[in-house]
Amino acid sequence: MKDNQDTPANLERRRFFSTSAKYGFTAAVVAGASGSLLISEEAAAATAKEERTREKAAEHKMTIATAYVLGATRSYPIMQLDFKENIQNMSNGKIYVKLAPGGQLGAGGALVQKVQQGTIQAAQHSLSNFAPFASAIDLINLPYFCGANQKFVNLVNSETWRSTVHPLVEAKGFKPLWYVVIDPRVVALRRGGNGPIKTPDDLTGLKFRVPGSKMLQQYYRAIGANPTPVAWGETPSAIKQGVADALDPAVGALNVFGFKDILSWVTFTRAVPDSQVYSCNLEWFNSLPMALRESIEFASEVTAHQNLSKVPAARAYAMAEMSAAGVQFYTPTADELAQWVKKGGHQNSEWDSYKKDLAGSMASFGKLLDAANTQGRYYVNDA
Repeated sequence: MKDNQDTPANLERRRFFSTSAKYGFTAAVVAGASGSLLISEEAAAATAKEERTREKAAEHKMTIATAYVLGATRSYPIMQLDFKENIQNMSNGKIYVKLAPGGQLGAGGALVQKVQQGTIQAAQHSLSNFAPFASAIDLINLPYFCGANQKFVNLVNSETWRSTVHPLVEAKGFKPLWYVVIDPRVVALRRGGNGPIKTPDDLTGLKFRVPGSKMLQQYYRAIGANPTPVAWGETPSAIKQGVADALDPAVGALNVFGFKDILSWVTFTRAVPDSQVYSCNLEWFNSLPMALRESIEFASEVTAHQNLSKVPAARAYAMAEMSAAGVQFYTPTADELAQWVKKGGHQNSEWDSYKKDLAGSMASFGKLLDAANTQGRYYVNDA
């Protein structure tokens, strides 16, 4: 029994709570991310002192909330500690960032709502969760529009996207800070399923867990699956029990949320990006002096670059962890991928109403499509 109590994980957990009680939560999470919790009490105390000094010297406080623990960046490059450091340093200490990781202030749509209301200054959330508050964002869920990492990066960093979509988002009270690349969504099959899934025909009749996005539900129906809406928190048990046969988050998300022990095969179909965004309350942002607004924007750009460089390493770690648990991976051939595109891609007329409603017109969507397919100044590795 003593051996179980003295595992590194349990020791680190106890040290975290001890540090948090002595020095505060933010100091504990920063020390934990740097490894200081396992090094010494002195290192944790030094981190706490630095945090107190920074907070006291700052002219503005900025709370950034996320759904992920700090260590998640190893396989899910959300970069929250890097973002905190970049904002503080690039504002020359005039902005102090208080992180609220691990869903302590909520997740998904709850965080979006808090940003919109000004309860918190900024948050990380999926673009799908952003869509109900700023519907134009939902364009990224059009299948085979910007599913590949490079197309997504081309799109959201283009002048076309920023001039077309950002004004609509700002009208809802948000300022997009930077877009987080994770990887495309996949087709992940539960254990006991007949895999790998190579073509849409292999999905016929399968109960496919989908989020609340109507567009994603329509896509999986178009390629022959049986879309089954399941709340995220209930998804692991639904997969275990066979209520759903498959689901679609990126590999990094599957690993972070503990799906590796209940999956058999993962297929890289690249239909839709499993992407995130950091959004900020627009009124708060605009209340800052111009120099500090520029500091946040520069910190956002730098962190976005760090995220792009982290993507392949995070994917490799997630795949290694899942492989060790018995999960296998499949990349469709060019002919097989063409079948996915032909059957469910955005070029089919069934998607025209979405293009008109979200982009404003077919012509406007055409410009966004051109932007997705035009190499910009950012490069990212594709799965």
